[in-house]
Amino acid sequence: MSAKPNPQPSSDKSSNKAVKSTPKSTPKSEETRTRILNSALAVFRERGFDAATMREIALHAGVATGAAYYYFDTKDAIVLAFYDRAQQEMNPAIDQALSHARTLEARLLAIIQYKFDYFLPNRPLLGTIAAHTDPQHPLSPFSDATAYIRDKDIAHFQHAVTESKVKLPPNLQPYLPRLLWMYQMGLILFWVYDRSPQQRRTQILFTQTLKMLLLTLRLVGLPFLRPMHRLAADLLQVIYENPEPAKQD
Repeated sequence: MSAKPNPQPSSDKSSNKAVKSTPKSTPKSEETRTRILNSALAVFRERGFDAATMREIALHAGVATGAAYYYFDTKDAIVLAFYDRAQQEMNPAIDQALSHARTLEARLLAIIQYKFDYFLPNRPLLGTIAAHTDPQHPLSPFSDATAYIRDKDIAHFQHAVTESKVKLPPNLQPYLPRLLWMYQMGLILFWVYDRSPQQRRTQILFTQTLKMLLLTLRLVGLPFLRPMHRLAADLLQVIYENPEPAKQD
């Protein structure tokens, strides 16, 4: 029996919970909500996420503390709104870049480099949030609360793989978009803590590991590596789906 990965993204049920919507959406309420969100990001950058308070955020936004809680019931909700807005703003640019790219290398560069450029003003904030990697924490990129954002991000990698006509063994192919997403997350985590000038070490890491990744994808189909395919598929099955590896035929 071979591993049977499920290439479908995780449930979108959490999307309605991740970002609190304003009960009455009017131009004025949207302006107030945006002002609170922007003020919160400014306070987070200045004070740090953990030290900042809703009172400070409200003061910066020029609203009552109760009004801040009306739009965002917790600081976590503010960060989730930031994630959501970031994705909405990045998606058109990434989609356009992908439409012009012609190779997997160009497509991965377009996706990941754009994230570095977009998040640069908020890199210190991402550093404080990066501590929350436990999937049980709502701000974790692996949590249920961020599943709908994660799934949309993985869809970009799926598009890159499909359009680049990347061919892997059938028991490994469905995992590739998720593995590329994990590769991206590792680079972003390194970038967040990179203290070199202009994050030069991250750019070197990105350039060199991307070359290694592309080479690996070209080599993986070679016949002498077939015994590794089953081992890799079993491992990925354990990571993503079932507690037991697939049994040998």
